[in-house]
Amino acid sequence: MKRLPTALNSHPLVSREIHWLTAAFLFAAAPHLLRMPLWISGLVAGIAAMRLLQLRLRFALPRKWLLALVAVAAAGGILLQYRTLFGRDAGVSMLVIMLALKLLETHTRRDGMLLGFLGCFLLVTNFLHSQTIPTALYMLICAWFLLATLIGLQYTGTWPGWRHQIQRAGVLMVQAVPLMAVLFLLFPRVQGPLWGLPQDAYAGLTGLSDNMSPGSLNNLILSYDVAFRAEFKDGRTPEAKDLYWRGPVLWDYDGRTWTAPRLTQSTEDLPAGGDLEYTVTLEPHNKRWLFALEFPGQKPPRAIATRDMQLLSFTPVRSRLRYEMTSAIGAAYGADDDRMVLARSLRLPADSNPRAAAFAAELRNRHREDRDLVSAVLTLFRNENFVYTLTPPLLGQHPVDEFLFDTRRGFCEHYASAFTVLMRAAGIPARVVTGYQGGEVNPVGGYILVRQADAHAWVEVWLENAGWVRVDPTAAVSPARVERGIASALPRSDPLPMFVRGDFAMLQRMRLTWDSITYSWNQWVLGYNPERQRRFLSHLGFSEAGWQTLSVVLVVFAGMAVLIGAGLALRDLRGVRRDPAKLAYDRFCRKLSRRGVPRGAAEGPRVFASRAARQRPDLAAAINDITTLYVGLRYAGDSGTAEALQQLERRIRAFKP
Repeated sequence: MKRLPTALNSHPLVSREIHWLTAAFLFAAAPHLLRMPLWISGLVAGIAAMRLLQLRLRFALPRKWLLALVAVAAAGGILLQYRTLFGRDAGVSMLVIMLALKLLETHTRRDGMLLGFLGCFLLVTNFLHSQTIPTALYMLICAWFLLATLIGLQYTGTWPGWRHQIQRAGVLMVQAVPLMAVLFLLFPRVQGPLWGLPQDAYAGLTGLSDNMSPGSLNNLILSYDVAFRAEFKDGRTPEAKDLYWRGPVLWDYDGRTWTAPRLTQSTEDLPAGGDLEYTVTLEPHNKRWLFALEFPGQKPPRAIATRDMQLLSFTPVRSRLRYEMTSAIGAAYGADDDRMVLARSLRLPADSNPRAAAFAAELRNRHREDRDLVSAVLTLFRNENFVYTLTPPLLGQHPVDEFLFDTRRGFCEHYASAFTVLMRAAGIPARVVTGYQGGEVNPVGGYILVRQADAHAWVEVWLENAGWVRVDPTAAVSPARVERGIASALPRSDPLPMFVRGDFAMLQRMRLTWDSITYSWNQWVLGYNPERQRRFLSHLGFSEAGWQTLSVVLVVFAGMAVLIGAGLALRDLRGVRRDPAKLAYDRFCRKLSRRGVPRGAAEGPRVFASRAARQRPDLAAAINDITTLYVGLRYAGDSGTAEALQQLERRIRAFKP
C-alpha cells in the first residue's frame, strides 16, 4: 500500500511560520549570543537576517553544499577559539550555529517541527550557565513561545491568529503542571548529575584556593558573589567576633606562597560540646572544602574531617550543597599533636626573609614564654604605623621583610603571613588558616549571608597545654574588620563592591529581600536533593522505600496526574456549549409539545411556527413574536445583543399555552 504524504511532509512553510520559527530560535539563543565571541554572535544574527530577508526579496537560499562548507568553517573557528569541539562553551556554540544554518534549509512543516524540537534542547542548555529565578522565568517564557510556534505549524487551513496560538500554548503548559509536579517530587534523585559535565562547565566559579600569596585574597574580596548562607537554629546567631568560617589550612611556605598539603589525615576526634546548630547552603566552587564555624562538631554526609579541622567533601563541590552542622565555639584541640606535626609547622625556607628571622630571634631573647612573644608581636601590629588596605605596594624577593620593615601596608594575607613567619622563626609552631570572617545578617530571611568579599586569613599557633589557638593579627591592626565587617575597616578610597559598604538603604533592603527569595528558591527547588526527597516521602509513609517502591509510586501518581490533565483537556468534549438563545427556544418548544404541538425533527423555526399557529390560532401572535426574536438572535447575527436575548427569555417565561 502506498503511503500517503502527511500534512507536515507535504505542506510548505508560509512566511508567517518562518517568522515565528526564526523569532523562537533567536529568543532561545539570545542569552548564549550575549556571552559568545562576537564573531559567533554576528554569524548567527547574519544567518537569521538572511532568512528573513529572503522572505521579502524571494532570492534563492544557499545550496546544501555551501551550508556544509559554512558548518565546517564554523567548526574550525570554534576549535581555534576554544581549543576543543567539546565541552560546555564549544558544544553550545556548535549547537547554536547548526540550528541557525538549519533555518536556511527549513522549507516544509516537517522541517519546522524538527527545528522547534531542537529549539527545546537549546533552551535547556541555558541552565548550564545559570539556574537563577530570572533564568527560569525567561526559559519559561521561551518555552511558551516555542510551544506556540509548534502549535501554529498544525494549521493547514485558516490561521486563527497569534492570540489563539499563545492562548493554546498557555493552556497546554497549565495542563502539564500536575505531571511536572509529580515528576519533580517523586522522580528518583541521585547525588550529583546523571552524567559528567565538561570541566569548562565550572569555569568562572569563585572561591578560596589551596594557596595564598600577597594579593591573592585581594582579588577575591572585590567579588560580590555569594560564598554560602547559614541559618542558625532557634535564631542563636553568634557575635561577629566568633564568626570565623574555617576553610583551607596552609602549612607549607616557599618564601612567598603558602600552600595546603596534598595529603591529609582524617580524624574522628572532633571537639566535644558542639551545641551550636545551623544549616549551611554552600554555593559551588569546584573545590573539596566545606565551611563551618571553628570548630566543627560533626561531619556532613559524604565528607571527612582532617586532623587540622578542615571539612573536605569526597568530591569537588560543583553544585549547590546543603548540610547540617554543629560547632563548638572556643573549643580546644591538638594539645597532644606529635612532634612530626609540630616540626612541619616550624619549617621555613633557608635564606628567606632574613630580617624577619633576625627580629624573631631578638623577640625570643626578650620573651621566653610563647604567650608573651605572641602578645609582643600583636602589640607591635597594634601600636606601630601599620595600615590595613586593599591597595598595598608590590613586594619583592623577601615579601615579609619588605612588609614588616618598609611598606607596612597590607591586607589580611600580609598580616597572617608575616605573623606566621615570625612565630616559626621564633620556634613557635604556626600555620595559616583561610576562610571567611563575619557575614551580613539578612533580617528578611533570618540567615547570615557570607560573600566572597568576606574572605579572610588568620593564624593558628600551638601553645603547650592549650593546643592550637586562633590568633588574628588583622584584628590587632583593624579591630573594625572583625567587629563590623570589611567595609568599616577600609578607607573610602579603597575599591569595594557597591553594596558591601552598606550605602543606599532602600536598595539594600530590596537586595536583601531578593536574596531571601533566591535563598528559598535554592532550598526548595534547586536544593531538592535525595535527602530532602527521602524526608518528603517519609511524610507520605514511604520512609523505607527502595527504588522499586518509589518507581511504583511515581507511576501511580504520574498516571493520576495524566488523568487529571486529560480530564481538563477533554472537558469541552462532553458536548458543545449551546447558545443561550437555543436553550431558551428549546424550552418554548417543550411547552408547545406538552399541549399537543410537538416540533418535528426536520422542521425549521419558521415552518414549525406556521404549523403551530394553524393548530393553535389563539397562540399565533405569541408564537410568531417568539420565533421572530429567536431567528434574529440565532441566524441574523444578533446573538451578541444582550437586550434581545433578555427579551426572548421574558417572552418565553410569560408564554403559557
